[in-house]
Amino acid sequence: MEWAALVAWVLTALGGGGLAYLWAHGSGAAQAGGIRLPRLLLHAGLAVGGLAIWIVFLVDGSSVLAWTAVVLLVAVALIGLSMAVIWLRGEAAATAPTELPAEASFPLPVVLAHGALGATTLLLSLLAALGIGV
Repeated sequence: MEWAALVAWVLTALGGGGLAYLWAHGSGAAQAGGIRLPRLLLHAGLAVGGLAIWIVFLVDGSSVLAWTAVVLLVAVALIGLSMAVIWLRGEAAATAPTELPAEASFPLPVVLAHGALGATTLLLSLLAALGIGV
């Protein structure tokens, strides 16, 4: 279960990295509306930090590390949901109402896969932290 969670985590990170690239390429950091840089950095930073803790857990086996990673994943998921809401609303920049935000270029299948993989990562990590294996 622990290794399946790692695989899901890495795949989720790859999808998130692709979305972050599209956001940055679309001048997301310069936009006044839509997904803002601090929210994106917090989401990505907590996710990468959680992944690092999960890897240390795999080596060390400490349940404290597993639960720390799970708690971080919950925060990552909540921030991710907030970004999904912003993306779904298609909120345009406040200073340029006709301008589309950078995340308007996100391909729906990639967003859905990123969210589904994120939910899978959280579930697998939670089950592993609980000591439930398949």
